[in-house]
Amino acid sequence: MKKFIPREKLGKKARKQLDSEQRATWTFSPVTKKVESKKLYNRKRKSHDRYDDYCMGFCLI
Repeated sequence: MKKFIPREKLGKKARKQLDSEQRATWTFSPVTKKVESKKLYNRKRKSHDRYDDYCMGFCLI
């Protein structure tokens, strides 16, 4: 039987191992996700991703 040691007195690695043992894992993501509208301006999205012309303006045949 292990001797009880308070969490505050445990070392960093021992606390990490104790936390990982107590942590429950999910089989699915509980966070609900929504699809963002492509019409809205998004600074992070690249500008050329908005236009799906597939090189129509630049390809010369």
